[in-house]
Amino acid sequence: MKLLVLGGTHHVGRAVVEAALERGDEVSTLNRGLSRDPAPGVRALVADRTDFESVRRALGDGQWDAVVDTWAWAPRVVRDSARLLSGRASHYGYVSSRAVHRWPWPAGADEQAPLVDGDPAGEETADYAAAKRGGELAVLESFAGRALLARAGMILGPYEDVGRIPWWLRRLEKGGRVLAPAPAQRPVQYLDVRDLAVWMLRSAERGLAGAFTVTGPPGAITLGDLLTAALEVTGFDTELVWAPPELLSRYGLPLGLEFGLWLPDGSAPSGMHDADVSAALAEGLTTRPLRETLADTWAWLQAEGDPTPRADAPSPDTWLDAAAEQRLLDQLSH
Repeated sequence: MKLLVLGGTHHVGRAVVEAALERGDEVSTLNRGLSRDPAPGVRALVADRTDFESVRRALGDGQWDAVVDTWAWAPRVVRDSARLLSGRASHYGYVSSRAVHRWPWPAGADEQAPLVDGDPAGEETADYAAAKRGGELAVLESFAGRALLARAGMILGPYEDVGRIPWWLRRLEKGGRVLAPAPAQRPVQYLDVRDLAVWMLRSAERGLAGAFTVTGPPGAITLGDLLTAALEVTGFDTELVWAPPELLSRYGLPLGLEFGLWLPDGSAPSGMHDADVSAALAEGLTTRPLRETLADTWAWLQAEGDPTPRADAPSPDTWLDAAAEQRLLDQLSH
């Protein structure tokens, strides 16, 4: 395919570019050109997405088979890009989020769960759910019947800049005893970023349209599986000490918040890790082994160092008090 990636330097966008190049696609990216040099073979278009005229000039008279857009902020930006591309691209893939579903999410929710309101002309907002829903509506305005809305759950793997697995790997690397949020048997649902990228590209090639919940199969992985596998693939000499949520809360340690195992108020959310993904699986979504995701994430961290955190992602280092963790570890050792 002839592919245009709006973004293409971080996390999902970077994975899409690499997967497309591996497939042999002809890849163009559009971004500000500030973060990373373009991968070899990529045609880099430089523009500020928030500036309509800048984007219009950068796109020129180009035409593409497919577009992939990862934008997560003002929906107006998605609307403007989609309008510019509506007559020059056959398919528009938008990386959305399960956050577009109205809270609280019902257990076992699929694509039919109620949605939040969104404004396709909306400006910058702190409401991530409304921004993503506005982005969806913006895409549908110009690409009705030609748009894939990939409502992703937790996305892990190389290039993650949200503060989940990279943070845990660095924490486990220190060795010794570290707290983990019990119960270890708690299911976690995630998707490797590269599996998302491959599925979106194959779907674009097929012209697949519609909204899909895109994450791993429910019940396949537990938090214990994840953290134990992380220790196995890295070889760290670290002991996991599982602490119940009430103890963690008493000591002011919000472990588990990073995986959505509970909310800032201490309550356990429903529907977070049991989404129905049968529709995406029926359309060819595949998932790679957990150990591969973790090993490749660790290899990437060793090669490139820690990523710059996203501006909208809190750093766990600012909310996990090391002294409080040690006090709880001391108590649990008695």
